[in-house]
Amino acid sequence: MARTDPYNHRAPGRLIIAFLSLFSLFFLGAFVATKLGGTTAPHTFDFRRKVRLDALQDPKPRTEAKGDEYLIGVGKADITGPVVEINFAGYADLSQTGTGLRQRIYSRAFIVGDVNSPADRFVYLVLDTQSGDTAVRLGILDGLAALGDDYSVYGQGNVAVTGTHAHSGPGAWFNYLLPQVTSLGFDKQSYQAIVDGAVLSIKRAHESLTKGYLDIGTVNITDGNLSRSPFAYLANPAEERAQYTDDVDKEMTVLKFQRASDGKDIGILTWYAVHGTSIYQNSTHVAGDNKGVAEIMFEKAMEGEESAADGFVAGFSQANVGDTTPNTLGAWCDDGSGQMCSLENSTCADGKSQKCHGRGPQFDKLDLGIASCYEIGKRQYEGARSVYDSFASAGTPVVGSTVKSFHFYHDMTFWKFQLDNGTEVQTCPAALGYSFAAGTSDGPGAFDFTQGDSGTPSASPIWEVVKSLLRAPSPEQQACQNPKPVLLDVGEMSVPYQWSPNIIDVQMLRVGQLMIIVSPSEASTMAGRRWRGAVRAAAAAADLTDAEPRVILGGPANTYSHYLTTPEEYGIQRYEGASTLFGQWELPAYINLTISNIQYLAPGSSGSPEPGPSPPDNRRNSLSFITGVVQDNAPLGKSFGDCTTQPAESYSRGTVVNATFVGANPRNNLRLGGTFAAIEKQDGDSWTQVRDDTDWSLVYTWKRTDTVLGYSEVTISWEIEADAEQGTYRTRYYGDSKALLGGGVTAFEGISQPFNLT
Repeated sequence: MARTDPYNHRAPGRLIIAFLSLFSLFFLGAFVATKLGGTTAPHTFDFRRKVRLDALQDPKPRTEAKGDEYLIGVGKADITGPVVEINFAGYADLSQTGTGLRQRIYSRAFIVGDVNSPADRFVYLVLDTQSGDTAVRLGILDGLAALGDDYSVYGQGNVAVTGTHAHSGPGAWFNYLLPQVTSLGFDKQSYQAIVDGAVLSIKRAHESLTKGYLDIGTVNITDGNLSRSPFAYLANPAEERAQYTDDVDKEMTVLKFQRASDGKDIGILTWYAVHGTSIYQNSTHVAGDNKGVAEIMFEKAMEGEESAADGFVAGFSQANVGDTTPNTLGAWCDDGSGQMCSLENSTCADGKSQKCHGRGPQFDKLDLGIASCYEIGKRQYEGARSVYDSFASAGTPVVGSTVKSFHFYHDMTFWKFQLDNGTEVQTCPAALGYSFAAGTSDGPGAFDFTQGDSGTPSASPIWEVVKSLLRAPSPEQQACQNPKPVLLDVGEMSVPYQWSPNIIDVQMLRVGQLMIIVSPSEASTMAGRRWRGAVRAAAAAADLTDAEPRVILGGPANTYSHYLTTPEEYGIQRYEGASTLFGQWELPAYINLTISNIQYLAPGSSGSPEPGPSPPDNRRNSLSFITGVVQDNAPLGKSFGDCTTQPAESYSRGTVVNATFVGANPRNNLRLGGTFAAIEKQDGDSWTQVRDDTDWSLVYTWKRTDTVLGYSEVTISWEIEADAEQGTYRTRYYGDSKALLGGGVTAFEGISQPFNLT
């Protein structure tokens, strides 16, 4: 029996048509598909309940200083941009435009410094966004400079801007043209929300700086990810694969920040490789995907925890994510056949990719991936919590007072270097192959594109005509990119400005024995393993640490540069290889650039690498065809905030409460640090807010009902948790309306009638 398709087939491959339709707007040609990855069922989890695995001990304050002291600080701030009328970043699907909010997204900042040399410090930012990117990083650095002399210690060399790689947040903030296309360009409001929140999170972390300790712990989360490109992984040498149990990394690394003054923990920073594609591309409510779930779940669990300080910050950073998926049931054909997709190219019986979709652990709920997202987030939370609860007995202290970092830019355009065996190779200007347009099982493409398309492409020759309208790759470029058949020669297109980066950030951070590679690209599993191994060997050879070096890879960061595969995986040309911008030698180049500068992480080192060529800054010249809010009006006889559809009198756990209000466009006021929606519980004669925009179970939906007159409505849905307390509740809506004349914005509120939870 054929299953109802939960994806709607709004595939990123359809962007070929979309981009052709935008030709007159962008003065360019066609664009090809990319995946950069009813009511819903209630979700239940008590955030404040301690989740413990077998034989775990209660956390205890440090009784002796096992590790060395560092300056440590943590901070968090809201970066939720416009939740409606802006296309999402990640799937590059024109139809995935925001209609509301499920859970707010944040910037989390972690600062580590040398107690004896306070100028030696770094900032590691975790943004609940698709990635770090050039425009955002430049804005953050500008914002820090504007804070004054106290913040002059933060700059190009020591600020790392990473994204969790969520595919469910507002876009339109990228620096380069290619990822701007589906969002109709650049949106200042979306961009500024991220930049301002990131700067505020760093400011809060800076203000919290204190002496403290760092500890490292690890745990295997075996059911949190899966490989979506096992065929490409099998191209790696058998003897290399034999060194590992799994074809994706299952290990989560947890770094704990503990205050020296009272032994309280102020935060954790974790790394675990899993794509932020639990939520499908036909979901249009903003959320932080599975890592956003884990972060807020951990922070809520720490409220009132004896071991944790107030304002505890939990960052769940990405690792070598490139070929991972959270869709742990595998990739299946939604064609009624009951068959899994083909191993080689992720197609179904018709030979196409469109019906091949990954399924998360709660796929049967058919809720756009929402329940699966929550489950994968919870699994990461539980893994991190198991490490946190066992730190007293099993943590490894960070030792060695050294805190160092380096950063420089590097142009990958036809850059020649030598491999370890002395062979001279080169990287290439950025280009995307035919299989890029096929997408992945997390977000399939369209038309006749398939993964694994190397050499002579199997897709229709019509695409040769399409790409020639843009720019056909030169013989030198095609030879450099072989065996990738180039579809989009993005690195050599600069009209009206650069389409994709050729200049990348090279950055590393070091505290004690912990080395952090900051990757601009989504590294595949084996690419990450090789890169970490090379850095570990170089650090040991240079005698940088007394303890055994621990190497972490974080990203995608700083300048989003698509993918990073091994040369062997590149030769297979599945989606990841086709999206490896700089040719088959990209990974050896990245390794060369990091380990050849590892001396800057040595104790007592001074100076820094040459800064390299600056990337283009397109913030002020980016095109935008995004219209602003013109006006909001209430229908005749109604006022803003009026509840037009009241809740019923009574509900039970596991059901959904809906209340609809006369609304206004939420782009008028992002309410950063606040909330659009709330559930209040009656307590005698007063009402107490018990749910807000941070709660997964509370969903805000905005709908335009009359564009000309400016009418809209807001529906607030509470998916009542199984452990919600009985009592009397009501729904509150916070809105802001914009006047046609003068453009003034006025705040208002709406309140539903009470309802009982029995």
